[in-house]
Amino acid sequence: MAAPGPGFVAGVAVSSWVVASPAGDIAWLLIGHPPPRRHGETARTIEAGLRALAAGMRLLPAAERVPDVGDRLMVRGPVVALDYGHDEYLLRLPAPGREWRDHVGRGGVVCVTVVLDPLGPATGWEAGREAVDAHLRRSAAAGRVLMGATRARHRGGLD
Repeated sequence: MAAPGPGFVAGVAVSSWVVASPAGDIAWLLIGHPPPRRHGETARTIEAGLRALAAGMRLLPAAERVPDVGDRLMVRGPVVALDYGHDEYLLRLPAPGREWRDHVGRGGVVCVTVVLDPLGPATGWEAGREAVDAHLRRSAAAGRVLMGATRARHRGGLD
C-alpha cells in the first residue's frame, strides 16, 4: 500500500502534546481527519488514506504492542516534519509546542497515533482534551487506532 501524497496529507488534522507518567514524559503525535468535506472525499477514501499513511510508518493496532517504527522525526528549530513513508514528501507538523520539541530534542520517544474514526466538532481538537481522550478510547476499543513509537533522526535536517 503506497503512502498517500500531499493532496491527502494536506487535509489531515495533527496535534501534539506531552503527558507526564510515572515512567517519564510521553510525547504524543495524533493524526486524524475530519469527516468528508472536499470534492470526491468519502468516509471510505479518507479511511483508506489514513490506513495507507499508517502502513507507510508500519503502525499497528493500539491493542497490540506498540512497535518501534524507527527514527521518523526531523527537527530544525521550530520546524518539525514526520517521514510517513512517502518517497518524496514529509508531513510538516503544525507548531508543536516547546515542551514537545524539547522532549524530542533530548531523544525522547513519541507515540505516533492515527485514529481512523473522523474527528468532528464533538470529537476534534476544538472540542477539548476530554472529548479527544474519550474519542480515542472509543476508537481504540473498536480497533480503529494505529500506533507506533518514533524519535528524532540524529543527523540531517529537512531536505
